[in-house]
Amino acid sequence: MKAVTLHLLRHGPPLRPGLLLGHTDVAAHDPGCARLLAPAMALDVAGIVTSDLRRARASAEALAQARALPLAVDPRWRELDFGAWGGRAPDAVPQADLARFWDDPDACPPPGGERWSALCHRVGQAIRERDRATLVVTHAGAMRAAVSVLTGLDHRAVWALDLPYGALLSFKVWPGEKPAGQITDLRSGNAP
Repeated sequence: MKAVTLHLLRHGPPLRPGLLLGHTDVAAHDPGCARLLAPAMALDVAGIVTSDLRRARASAEALAQARALPLAVDPRWRELDFGAWGGRAPDAVPQADLARFWDDPDACPPPGGERWSALCHRVGQAIRERDRATLVVTHAGAMRAAVSVLTGLDHRAVWALDLPYGALLSFKVWPGEKPAGQITDLRSGNAP
């Protein structure tokens, strides 16, 4: 079977960075930021997929228009749903509850929020449907879930990945086989 290239691009900074935004739909500070989008302009892809949340969607729309590529909106690429914590600063959440969540996000999800396994499940479904080279503009949590799905790493391992705004992850995905991936810093365009 032929490998499919999958590029995951984290959106630019939201208007208020540092919050547990989750499904809170806020705009990006500068969705068309040339510095963040420039390396994505050179990727060999057949189309662009984006989360439906504005902070990702606006950048995807700018890229699709600039590259004359088809754009699909897929809510499965949303960030983890932080439920009652959505839109709050981490220090505004009960610290014991937050610590339990980081330690075991399946047993201790945010109140009214999403379990880690549910995020991995929906992102895994979205990945399995990719049959051509694609750029996905998404969120750090969804990117970490993709790494977990594609490599078998647990939440502790993937949460240790530094994924700044504009980070780019690239994978070769073989249906039914373990993929090979490469992490690239979008701002420099160079592999670490």
